[in-house]
Amino acid sequence: MSDRVKINIDGTEYEVDAGSNLVDAAKWHAGNDIPVFCYHPKMEPVGMCRMCLVELGTPARDRATGEVALNDDGSPQIRYFPKLQTACTTVVSDGMHIKTETQQVIDARNDVLEFLLSSHPLDCPICDKGGECPLQNLTMRHGPQSSRMYFEDKQLLEKHYPLGDLIFLDRERCIQCARCVRFQDEIVGDDVLAFHERGRRLQIITNSDPGFDTYFSGNTTDICPVGALTTADFRFGARPWELNEVPSISPWDAAGENISLSMRLDRDFDGKAMIKRVMPRQNEQVNEIWISDKTRFGHHFTRSNERLQRPRMRSGAELRDSTWEAAIADIAEVLRNADGDVAAIAGSGMSNEDLWELRRLMKGLGGNRLGAWPPTHGGAESVARAGVGFGTNLGQLGKGDAILVIASDLEEEVPIWRLRLKQAQDRGAYLVVANARDTRLEDFALQGARNDKVVEGDAIRYAAGDAVAVMRDLEKKHKAIAARLSQAENLVIVAGAEGLTLEGSAALAQAAANFLIETGHVGRPNNGLLSPIPGANGMGLHYVGYSPAASLDIAAKPPKVLIVAQAELLDDDPTAQAWLSEVETIIYANFFDGGISELADFMLPLQSFAERDGSYVNGERRVQRFYTAQGPIGQALPAWKLFASLRQAMGMSHLKPSAAAVMLELSKNVPAFDGMRYQALSQVKRQFPDVGSRDQYYGGTAYSNEGGLGIQIPSVADGKKLKPVAISEPEAISAVDGELLIVPVTRLYNRQRNFRPSLLMEPRILAAYATMNPDDAQTLGIIHNDVIEISAGESTLRARVCISDEMAAGAVALPRHMTDAAVPLTMTAGTVSRVSQAVAAAD
Repeated sequence: MSDRVKINIDGTEYEVDAGSNLVDAAKWHAGNDIPVFCYHPKMEPVGMCRMCLVELGTPARDRATGEVALNDDGSPQIRYFPKLQTACTTVVSDGMHIKTETQQVIDARNDVLEFLLSSHPLDCPICDKGGECPLQNLTMRHGPQSSRMYFEDKQLLEKHYPLGDLIFLDRERCIQCARCVRFQDEIVGDDVLAFHERGRRLQIITNSDPGFDTYFSGNTTDICPVGALTTADFRFGARPWELNEVPSISPWDAAGENISLSMRLDRDFDGKAMIKRVMPRQNEQVNEIWISDKTRFGHHFTRSNERLQRPRMRSGAELRDSTWEAAIADIAEVLRNADGDVAAIAGSGMSNEDLWELRRLMKGLGGNRLGAWPPTHGGAESVARAGVGFGTNLGQLGKGDAILVIASDLEEEVPIWRLRLKQAQDRGAYLVVANARDTRLEDFALQGARNDKVVEGDAIRYAAGDAVAVMRDLEKKHKAIAARLSQAENLVIVAGAEGLTLEGSAALAQAAANFLIETGHVGRPNNGLLSPIPGANGMGLHYVGYSPAASLDIAAKPPKVLIVAQAELLDDDPTAQAWLSEVETIIYANFFDGGISELADFMLPLQSFAERDGSYVNGERRVQRFYTAQGPIGQALPAWKLFASLRQAMGMSHLKPSAAAVMLELSKNVPAFDGMRYQALSQVKRQFPDVGSRDQYYGGTAYSNEGGLGIQIPSVADGKKLKPVAISEPEAISAVDGELLIVPVTRLYNRQRNFRPSLLMEPRILAAYATMNPDDAQTLGIIHNDVIEISAGESTLRARVCISDEMAAGAVALPRHMTDAAVPLTMTAGTVSRVSQAVAAAD
């Protein structure tokens, strides 16, 4: 059977993919925008709104022979349906004829719009959707020019109903297309919205506590075809036609979500351009057209009043404001006098350009210790060797494929990967989740059926710290699961670091890579290894020459001079205060103080991702660039320019004119970045579905990609055949009598310094808590909601306890960055004791 069919649209013949949706085929091949409200190319069609009605005909066939009946001129006879058909529920077939411009179709569209408008509020001038409203646009194009609405029949419903802390619903504007309900159910899997009541009083409600409890709620405002759903962040903030869109990349995690920063000159920002909202930018190989709520609502740090505004230098016991000229001159003198005893620690929010200039500075000084921060994930080297193959697209995983996620909670660490892997399971992929505790993705793996479809998956629960042994012995201990993974057409393994030391996470990644190599699942698209390395540029750190092992070496043997760039040492490492006090001179460059002002000798303000050009390498090794959107805060500099200025002051080289020039030099000197010039990174091509143009009724307000799709760095396996590598067995972490294993875990919403300025998100950040197994709690005399004290090495903090058998016995799960006290960097042993008893009102 051919995979292509011929259809006729308004008298013109087109060859299209067999099995295509008619609305999609007409738009993609014929440029014919069949209007829709309820249909969305990313969701199953439901035919609710009837806006897509067309005249539809198929070739008539002889009942006796089954052959196509022909007219006298030899053309096939076309038998049209007696009534109009919904295009969105129609799959193309060979010989199909469609008419979209007849009077019958025109009248039907007019009638549908008149019905919708019969009780729709006429508040376009104050509606946030005005200017990008599908209902408004389609009414102008297809609707009645005058209204027959009777005001006394108009439904009067709630106008400003909060579905949660982030999303407001205007119930009068809702046209019951169900896009939001279906998005949460079909795509996200968080079934937190529903319909309530019937007929004209049908309304959207939230059925979760807290309301609209999901990490992807903002996407519903993008796909809403009217102004019914708006965000608390952007509501009444600006008109769409006032905004300038600037392509960018999410600074939060390894997914590298493509975003568009909506900018406007604003009086609240001293008349300068500021981010009014963050919108998704289509990249089908990265985030499709979705972004997480943290990406959407976590941008406020870029203009926070708490940002470092100008250079500061130590004078006696105080840090005093200075000038860049004086600071660079003094720092250059300090570096000259260090006699090569210099080290640097760079955070995973640093761009490739920043990292390159810092590396060149260090090389010129004779220093070779380049630390990557945080030193929690050791899988970068294995990802570079056996990472997902060149051309991988997680959106193509489906029936016959398999996924293993081990030692990672993707819902909290990289939510877009969780979303896309859950959808892969929906399409038929076999999903296995292995961890020492329950995770959201495990719930999906074990669901069995979803949306009237059978889904397949398994879970492996192991003791904390045993992830390496589970991966290494998978074929011995879990034969059935290993067999299904081995026999899959395509296999992707996500190897994290939860419940592991740095050495343990490196061993786990290598064990996963060995399994992939042995089963032939490397070196080709949609096969290979991923690791949820924290931050936007964890893989960039690796490729430019930084390592987490070097960070631990720096902590163990502090240098004379330490450069700390965009790394929150005190917030992340409870031992940092001690080892930093042994450093003679600390040069600290970041957005915020970071609590290091008592130790630092120089504090230098850096520009955020929104204030300069740069590039990141995401977890799939895709190099993507971001663009300058807003002016700098105070006297902040791009990090690359700071380090290049220091090199110039020391006579090492001249300052490059731009980030593009730095990237050009990087591409010539680091093989992984060969050909990665900005012009190449900015290349775009047409993507399916074709969203982001004036036809916002089709895909929503996600923006088309005009900033670049990026270029994926090939893995070593893409170029040659790999052999398994012996695993370096990590030293086991064990708890003696009276101790438990303390397992640091990640929460998406936390109190990291960059996230704190997003006050809108504060209600979603949980109070400090820890999760422990009921058996351990009973042994220690602890009950649910008690306040406990956890002590592990230099770390001591208090939290309320959650008793749950979702956590393996012998361990306590302790979320990072929920209080000002630092949690241990990686798993360790510690003691747990009760401080105060639970009160009845606690929940």
